[in-house]
Amino acid sequence: MVGKIVISRSGRDKDKKMVIVAETENYLLVCDGKERRLERPKRKNPKHLQFTDFSLKPHQFETNRALRKALKCCGYEEEK
Repeated sequence: MVGKIVISRSGRDKDKKMVIVAETENYLLVCDGKERRLERPKRKNPKHLQFTDFSLKPHQFETNRALRKALKCCGYEEEK
């Protein structure tokens, strides 16, 4: 499941596109490379995430810059 692109459906980060970077017992850790950097992933309940059919390879989210670039190339750039 690590590397899967998800969309947040609740909380302050609602409608943001993120990538699952790790799994814990009951939660998923997600990052977007900008607001939620890899150094401080957001802990989210899987019930509050919408899963997409897209996923990233491990080298595409090694750094925050690579993560932002990968999300942008997949058509998941954050709208302003």
